[in-house]
Amino acid sequence: MPAVFAFADKVIANTQTATFAAFGSFAMLVLVEFTGRPRSRLTAYLALGLVGSGLVVVGTLCSRNAWLAAGAMLVVGFLILFAGLLGGYFAAGGTAAILAFVLPVTIAAPLSSIPARLEGWALAAGAATCAVMLLWPPRARDVLRSQAARACLALADLADAKLTGDGATIEARASAAGEAVHGLRSGFLSAPHRPTGPAGPTAALAALVDELDWLRSFLVPGVEGSLGLCRDENAEALAATVAVLRASGATLEGKSEPPDLARLEDAREAVAEALPRRISELSRDEDFESALEPSFRIRVLSYAARQVAEYALLSTGARMAERPAREALQTTEQLAVEHASARSIWFRNSVRGAVGLAIAVFIAQRTGLQHAFWVVLGTLSVLRSNALATGSSIVNALAGTAVGLLVGAGLVIAIGTHEAVLWAVLPPAVLLAAYAPRAISFAAGQAGFTVVLFILFNLIQPTGWQVGVVRLEDVAIGFAISLGVGLLFWPRGAASLLRENLAAAYARSAEYVVAMTRQLIEGQVSPDRTEQVSAQAVHQLDDAFRQHLADRSATKMDVESMATLVAGAARVRRAGQSLSALRGIVEGKDGLAPCGENLDGEVNALRAWYVTLGDSFVHASPVPPPHVRDAEGKRRLLHCVREAVAGIDESKRRPALVLLWTSQHLDNLWRLEAYLGRHATEASRPRA
Repeated sequence: MPAVFAFADKVIANTQTATFAAFGSFAMLVLVEFTGRPRSRLTAYLALGLVGSGLVVVGTLCSRNAWLAAGAMLVVGFLILFAGLLGGYFAAGGTAAILAFVLPVTIAAPLSSIPARLEGWALAAGAATCAVMLLWPPRARDVLRSQAARACLALADLADAKLTGDGATIEARASAAGEAVHGLRSGFLSAPHRPTGPAGPTAALAALVDELDWLRSFLVPGVEGSLGLCRDENAEALAATVAVLRASGATLEGKSEPPDLARLEDAREAVAEALPRRISELSRDEDFESALEPSFRIRVLSYAARQVAEYALLSTGARMAERPAREALQTTEQLAVEHASARSIWFRNSVRGAVGLAIAVFIAQRTGLQHAFWVVLGTLSVLRSNALATGSSIVNALAGTAVGLLVGAGLVIAIGTHEAVLWAVLPPAVLLAAYAPRAISFAAGQAGFTVVLFILFNLIQPTGWQVGVVRLEDVAIGFAISLGVGLLFWPRGAASLLRENLAAAYARSAEYVVAMTRQLIEGQVSPDRTEQVSAQAVHQLDDAFRQHLADRSATKMDVESMATLVAGAARVRRAGQSLSALRGIVEGKDGLAPCGENLDGEVNALRAWYVTLGDSFVHASPVPPPHVRDAEGKRRLLHCVREAVAGIDESKRRPALVLLWTSQHLDNLWRLEAYLGRHATEASRPRA
């Protein structure tokens, strides 16, 4: 940054070019860091440079009218902030892109200044891109992918131990698998931006988190010992699952080891073919249900393993998604529609940020402040999701600015007009400003940035220590704007929204389960919007929980229990997806509606319980106990299915098997109720 600034100031000798070169370098090198593969990083930095050029032009065009500048800031700010929901790169580059617009829109200048400003920004973008790609370039290391690989391998080891039946080994590997999956979910939730996007590798990596957690939930309860009616077929299906999981882990680690999906499909089909033929060998309803349990769990495991393999191949680029451009466009449109409501934390934060920035631009323009962009930067730096968090940021920022003012003023007074000394002090000052926010604290970063501004503006136009007073006055105005906007727009932040989204996610996911159950009962395969609606609710819940974690210093909810409840909503939705996958077995076959109607009471009771659980978050009502099972309906179902498969009509066998597996999915959701109920009670208790 000092080298770029020196070239613009001494060689080009244009104040506009020097200013944009200096702040453009800071934006590209400090305010954003794109990670990943070199090609992806290079593309991201070049795209940011190109977008920044356009923002410089638009900002300059709007800079001579306060109303026009504020209106443009409102629109541009919202679009940049809202675009962050599309993925990590969009979110990571948001602050730098906003600075590229704030700088020209707050420094009024004629149209003739556009070439000089573009020259400074282009110089900064070019030098910064070379620096990040050539000076200590980070190795392409994806922490989440490494954690996903460890989880795959740990689950494969556990499944392998289930085949041997060694109790001690199973217990040890179950513990290791639980830690690996928990570590993956923790890493996913603690990532600053949700690793998702319109399509492709990032979306596949995000899907792996829920898929591996779902797989573990069926593997841990146990399939060891008896493998049920189809012992040989089940053993082969479990062995194929182990092989696919290990190959998926190797793929995620960067090794070329494609999973054998054909073997997995053949093994799962063999179980589906053999099981109906052997049901008639059982003599009692009790044996009937318990003997089917291993086959049910192994089928779910094999299906989940296939999904894991698909996601692993996509996340590493080993397999490209079909029609990526069209899929990306459709998914981008879907994401925008999903989050275009006050229930979305992305929408709320984007509106709050855009309004705060627009007000700051208008006040800075109308009051004619000497360094108007500091007002906007002050607003942006402390604006958080709720008023309390914003107030805390203001205190830290003001303290850091005051310290920076004292240090910077002391340096300027000590150095005086010795320009060579100021140039010598600039590089370590920039180092401190870039290093302090992450390594020390937010306040330390504010102090370091203030010192840089002291030196920078005394090199451009020597004014002595007074520049620090201007900085303090301007950022104080920006901080006040942030606090006011935080008080006016959703002052409670993500806490209340998180409870509302929990309720919506459980209700929509339960409705998805009911819809898929009805289709399986009737033997139909038809489009259904409940899948999309449940996905939207779970995604909004995930975003709200991330914001809740960022604001957790102000919350009284137990974070670990809340994380369990968030994962529980995803698990209910995953049950609906598994039921949806069963529709392919009954497609084109006559259903067993008379038998399936015996599931109505149970599935409706499940929906009622999960809706009531969600209501308990919103209304602070007691957490419901697990619902009373419809034992009579279950008995009638087993009797009806037994008669159907015992007949000579083989077309009834697969629909009968699907109904049994549907019943077992509902059993798992019932068992999940007690687990979620305990954590819901813990989450509602105040933290110590």
